[in-house]
Amino acid sequence: MKIGILGSGLMGSKLGLLWARCGHDVTFSYSRSDAKLARLSQEAGAAHGSVADAVQGADAVLLSVHWSNVADVLDRAGDMAGQIVLNCCVPLDDSNTDLVVGTTTSGAEELANMRPDTRWVSCFNTVPSEAFLPVFERRDESPRPQVLTYGDDAGAKEVAGGLIRDVGFDPLEAGPLRTARFVEPFAMVTAELAYAQPGGPALTYRFDKLG
Repeated sequence: MKIGILGSGLMGSKLGLLWARCGHDVTFSYSRSDAKLARLSQEAGAAHGSVADAVQGADAVLLSVHWSNVADVLDRAGDMAGQIVLNCCVPLDDSNTDLVVGTTTSGAEELANMRPDTRWVSCFNTVPSEAFLPVFERRDESPRPQVLTYGDDAGAKEVAGGLIRDVGFDPLEAGPLRTARFVEPFAMVTAELAYAQPGGPALTYRFDKLG
C-alpha cells in the first residue's frame, strides 16, 4: 500500500518505519526539520515531501500531529475526499495535560466535521509509541496485544486492521466514531500508566471476555 504520514514525530516516525519494513510505500511529511524527514526516509527506505505529496494517491494516510497543528496540516492536505485516514491524535492542550474536547463530542468527531468526506478511523492513540518496536519484534507470538479501533466506515476499519496487524497488534473493534468520547479520556489513563508509573513506557493491553 501507499501510505502517507502526516506528522513525523514519535508516533508517525515509528509507525512509518515499521510499515516500510513490511514493504509498504511510505512517504513521511510534516516535521519541524526537513533534515529529520530526510533521515527518516533514508532509514526506512521510504520517501519524504510535503503534506500534499504524502496525501497524493495514498491508499491510507496516518494523521499523527499535536492537536494544535491539526488545522494547519488539514489545510495543507486539502479535502482528502474519499481517502482513508487513520487518526491517532488526542485533543490535548499545549501542556499535554488536559483534553480540550470531550464528554459530549470528541477530537475524532471534530475531525470528521472538518473533513466530512474523508473516511476516518481512529486507532493507536491508546498505545505509547515506545511499545511499537517491541511488539513488532514479537509479532509472530500470540496472543497479541490489542489496539482499540473505532469509526463509522467499515471499509476504512478493515484497511486499518490490516495495518495494525502488520505492526504486530490485533485491532479491537470498539464501535462507531462517537466511541472516541470515551476512548480519548482512556488514552490519558494509558499515558499515566506508561509514563508516570513504574515499569517503563512500553505499555500494551489486551481485553478478553471470559466464557
